[in-house]
Amino acid sequence: MPVPRAPEPFPPGEPSEADLLNAAQAGDSGAAHRLGRLYAQRGDRSAARHWWERAAGAGNIDSTYNLGIWHEKHGSLDEAISWYELAAGAGDAEAAVNLATLLLEQRGDVLGARQWFESAAGAGSRPAARRLALLCEDVGDAAAARDWHHRAASAGDLSSAHDLAFMSYATGDEGHARGWWEYAARGGHADAAYYLGRLLHADRDPEGAETLYRLAAKVDHPAAASQLGRLALARRDLRTARAWFERAAHFGRVEDQRMAGFVCVELEDPRAASHWFGRAAASGDPESAYNFGLLLIAEHNDLRGGQHWFRQAAMYGHQGAATELGTLESVIGNQTAESTRLTADQAAPAWDRPVEPELVARAELAVAAAGRRGGTVLRLADLTEILGTWDLLTRRLREPIDAIAWLTEQSGLHSGAVEHLSSVRMTLVRPGTAPWPTPSEVEHVLATSRQLRKRLGLS
Repeated sequence: MPVPRAPEPFPPGEPSEADLLNAAQAGDSGAAHRLGRLYAQRGDRSAARHWWERAAGAGNIDSTYNLGIWHEKHGSLDEAISWYELAAGAGDAEAAVNLATLLLEQRGDVLGARQWFESAAGAGSRPAARRLALLCEDVGDAAAARDWHHRAASAGDLSSAHDLAFMSYATGDEGHARGWWEYAARGGHADAAYYLGRLLHADRDPEGAETLYRLAAKVDHPAAASQLGRLALARRDLRTARAWFERAAHFGRVEDQRMAGFVCVELEDPRAASHWFGRAAASGDPESAYNFGLLLIAEHNDLRGGQHWFRQAAMYGHQGAATELGTLESVIGNQTAESTRLTADQAAPAWDRPVEPELVARAELAVAAAGRRGGTVLRLADLTEILGTWDLLTRRLREPIDAIAWLTEQSGLHSGAVEHLSSVRMTLVRPGTAPWPTPSEVEHVLATSRQLRKRLGLS
């Protein structure tokens, strides 16, 4: 809720309350405005409204603005809009922003809101420029959105700089994306620092990326902590990796709870490993449930506990858990019909191959860019599998060759399906070449990826 506009403090020797009252009663609009603020501070809302109305009637714009706030706080929407319109019409930029916000959020009047945001932004209001940019994005006016974000960012709005970076990345302009992310990161915008790190990682600069991740992690950015954990793990610095993964895991990130569990196993700390696997398993992570079951049996000889978590993992299609469940129940002698079915009906193996870090970074940037402002929701695991599959299948081609024709010939799949996979893959690694894929496109391309791996013996 906006705050009523206060007059300047009384300097020594200025009129007392009684003097102000006399002056206001005699028609002094400035004195009436001061009285309204004085009574508002005391909690006498009726008296505040009375004097602000007297002052507004005499042309005091600050009182007109305050009356808009007064009615907004008291739920009188029509009255608030009327007072804001009077103040905004007289050139008050703050009133125009408040009016536009009410029209947009309470009445759904996009055209009216845009008009008043434009009025305020034209008068130099940075918040209005940002709100106008977001409104233009929401109605699909990308060119106007970019222009208003640029105005807001140039005036110091770090969030608009971050948005401009994403808009630039989505069109393939990585130079401008890098510049705006760097600008916002230097100003303390943690997400900008993180995504600039991901862009550097995608460009095979892990050292530069690490610097940005550390900048973001200083303000407890969990994804940045996770990336620092992965970089430390790649160097086999297990203790540092554990510290970063645990830092990220405390934010409830299941994948980092799982990674913390794996690192604790490497460090021969089964108690901590059980803690993290247990937390992730309780959140429905099948890999953690499987490993939690293994630890319960190996460290505590808890066969019943292991059986429970193997079953939980197997229900989500985890092959290893289904196999262990069948073996365990044959040993302890209480194999159930359900566990027999889980063992028999094992799903196709999930994608569990390592993927180059730069490809994972590209996938994450695509997910974030496509999903901005309520956009297309894509899954990081799906995009990683698509990029990882193409890399896996084509990395051995040592001479210039038509990869689509080769994969089509080797697999027997229709060339159109392989071309579609290639097109989506290109969009992810070279943004701007085509719109981001839709969820249905991703499903089709995933099916093609899995068929290719199966037919080429790489499942």
